[in-house]
Amino acid sequence: MCDESKPVDGEVNDNKYFSKTAATDAEVTFEHRSAPPETRLYKKRWVIVFLFSLYSLCNSYQWIQYGIINNIFMRFYGVDSFTIDWMSMIYMLTYIPLIFPVAWLLDKKGLRVIALVAAALNCTGTWIKVASARPDLFPVTFLGQFTCSVAQVFILGMPSRIASVWFGSEEVSTACSIGVFGNQLGIAIGFLVPPILVPNVDDLDELAAHIRVMFYITAGVATFLFVLVVIVFQERPDIPPTHAQAAARRISPENYSYTASIHRLLRNKAFILLVITYGLNVGCFYAVSTLLNRMIIEHYPGEEVNAGRIGLTIVIAGMVGSLICGIWLDRSKTYKQTTLAVYLMSLVGMVLYAFTLDLGHLWVVFITAGTLGFFMTGYLPLGFEFAVELTFPESEGTSSGLLNCSAQVFGIIFTICQGKIMDSFNTLAGNLFLCAFLLIGTIITACIKSDLRRQLANQQALAAVSIKPNLSAKHLHKCTLQLHFIHYMHYIGDIN
Repeated sequence: MCDESKPVDGEVNDNKYFSKTAATDAEVTFEHRSAPPETRLYKKRWVIVFLFSLYSLCNSYQWIQYGIINNIFMRFYGVDSFTIDWMSMIYMLTYIPLIFPVAWLLDKKGLRVIALVAAALNCTGTWIKVASARPDLFPVTFLGQFTCSVAQVFILGMPSRIASVWFGSEEVSTACSIGVFGNQLGIAIGFLVPPILVPNVDDLDELAAHIRVMFYITAGVATFLFVLVVIVFQERPDIPPTHAQAAARRISPENYSYTASIHRLLRNKAFILLVITYGLNVGCFYAVSTLLNRMIIEHYPGEEVNAGRIGLTIVIAGMVGSLICGIWLDRSKTYKQTTLAVYLMSLVGMVLYAFTLDLGHLWVVFITAGTLGFFMTGYLPLGFEFAVELTFPESEGTSSGLLNCSAQVFGIIFTICQGKIMDSFNTLAGNLFLCAFLLIGTIITACIKSDLRRQLANQQALAAVSIKPNLSAKHLHKCTLQLHFIHYMHYIGDIN
C-alpha cells in the first residue's frame, strides 16, 4: 500500500489533495488496471523544442519589423504613425478572440497539428507580404501581417506544453525558457535587421527594392521551417518523461471538459492574480517595444539604426534573464519568490529607463534599456511556469493562453494610451504611466499564494517509491498512478 508522503520542498506545504484512506480506496478501484509506462527522456526532446523556437522566432520577428522603422513605412505607404502602430497591435488584437478555440484545438488535436497550422499560416503571411512592396498596396501588407498574427495564436501557448510533454521534472523550466527564448530572439532580430535592410533613402523605388528584399528573406526562412515542421515535429514521446505525464495520459478524454477546465481556472484566485500581473508586465513590454522608434527618434533624430540596436539590447538581455531564471527555477523551485523579485526589478529598470532617456547620451540608454530588458523580458517564462504550478493538472495550453490573452489586452491599452500621452505631453510622462502599473503589478504579485500543485504531485509519487523500495516495479507504478489520480480528483473537488 502507498503511504501518505510529506512535502520535501519548503515552499510546498499543502497536502490536502492526498489522504491515506483515499489511497486505500483508489488501490481497490485501480487494481484491475494495467500499470502506467515507465518514465524516459528522449534526446529528440531537444530537437522538438529548438525547432519550435525557430518557427516562433520567424513569427515574432515580423511582429516588430514595421514598428522599429515606423517613420520609413509611414512615408512609403503614405499612412500615419498610429496606422503603423497597428501593424504591431494586430498581433495583440487577433490573439484575444482566437485563443480559446486554439487552446481547445490544442487539447483535442495535440502539439503536432498546432505546430503544422502555425508554421503554415506564418509561411503564407510572409509570401503575401512579398507581393505588397508597393506604396499603393498597404492593404495587402496588412493582410500578410494579419495572417502572421493568426499564426502567433498557435505559437504563444506552446512552450509550457512542450516542456511538460517532452521534458523531465528537473528541466521543465529550462525547456520552457528555451521555448520562450526563440520568441525573444525573433523580436531581437526584428529590432536589429529591418533598419539595416531598409535604410531611410529618399527614392521610393529604391526603398521598395529594399523592402522587397527583406520580405523575400523572411518568406524563404518561413518556407524552410514549415518543411522542417512537416518532416520532424512529433506529437509526443512514446514513453512519458515524468510521473505526472504518465498519470495525465491515463485520464480519459471523456472525463475532460474544456469548459469545466476554464471554469476551474477562473475560480482559482492565485491564478487570476497571476493573469492580471502577467498582463501588466508583458503589456508594458509590448508598449515599449512598439513605441521604441518614436521614443528614440524624438530625443535622437536620425538614429533609426541605434533605435533597433537598443531594442536588440532589451531583448538579448531578456533572453539571458529568461535562461538564468529557468535554470534557477529547476534547481530551487522558488516560483513565487523569483517571480516577485524579477517583477520588482522590472519596475526599477523601467524607472531608470524613463529618467535617463532624455539625457542626451545614447550609451546610457543602452545600459538602462538592457537592465529593463533583463528583468522585464526575463519574466516571460516565469509567468508560464508559475501558472502551470498553480493550475496543475489543468492543460498547460489553457493556462498559458489566458496569460497571453491578458498580455494582449493590456498591450493594446498601454500602447494606445502611452502613444496618446507622448503626443500630448512627452516620452517621460508616457513611461511614468507604465511605471505606475508595474508598481501595481508588483504589489499584486506579493499577494499570490504559492500553491505548487505540480511539484506536490511529483514529490508524492517519488515519496511513495522511496517509502516502499521492496515493492515490485509493477506495483510501484500502480501506486504512482493512484497518487496522481487522487491528486486530480481532490483538486477538482476542492475547486468545485
